[in-house]
Amino acid sequence: MRTTLLVTALFALAPLTAVAAPDGPSYTYVEAGWTQVKVNDDLLDDPKLDGGYIRGSYAIGLQAYVFGAWSQVSRSYGVPGGSLKLELDQPELGIGYRLPMSDRVDFTADLAWVRQNAEARLKRDGFDSIRQKDHFNAGRATLGIRTSPTSNTEFWLKGGYLDGSDMDGTWVGVVGGQFKFTPTWGLVGEVQVIEDVTQYSAGVRASF
Repeated sequence: MRTTLLVTALFALAPLTAVAAPDGPSYTYVEAGWTQVKVNDDLLDDPKLDGGYIRGSYAIGLQAYVFGAWSQVSRSYGVPGGSLKLELDQPELGIGYRLPMSDRVDFTADLAWVRQNAEARLKRDGFDSIRQKDHFNAGRATLGIRTSPTSNTEFWLKGGYLDGSDMDGTWVGVVGGQFKFTPTWGLVGEVQVIEDVTQYSAGVRASF
């Protein structure tokens, strides 16, 4: 009887083992690195703000995962008698779903809350600093593909929509990739385009 139950359990677990194949993309990881936000604005001469980011994801089941990220970029300008500093930070939290299409290819869908905080600080000799802040909250939904062509490479492509109370809705596009030096450590790069804003990221990821 015990042997029959064991065999039955092994057959029941076989599809789940295939879904969680080690050669497929990992949904539990942490990463950090450099990021740059470029705004296409002729009036401001296409400003570029540089900074850093941290990001993580955790699989909460065979097909679900939660994720979060935070980035901060800034740029300083010289002005007559002082300086102007622009700073932008963006936290996000979300939940995602994966549907394996093969051992190395997943279809993904995710929903995220995104907040963007902007601050401008003007310092002038002999005067108090002038600080102005603004922010908005938005929701983002994307669909995409994640694939691991080989054991040490991974690529992803996503497209979706971003909308918030203080902004017009707009389309979002993301493309990225990873090269693994070991099963745990790898280098990642990503480009995200949201209307006139392009964000470039490059960092180190530890997958588990």
